[in-house]
Amino acid sequence: MDAQTIKEQIAQIQSKREYLLSLLEQPNLGTLRIDVNQALEEMDELIDEYRRTFPETEI
Repeated sequence: MDAQTIKEQIAQIQSKREYLLSLLEQPNLGTLRIDVNQALEEMDELIDEYRRTFPETEI
């Protein structure tokens, strides 16, 4: 997998992250809130790892 493909996939992940953030604002999320928080944490770790691996690129 080349760097451009990885960059595109990270950009997609970031766009989905925004959706998860909007889900957290829903008052009726119940126990799914735990899963949403976990997904956000994992996305953040992935994005941070990408930035450490490719510090010279913008997403």
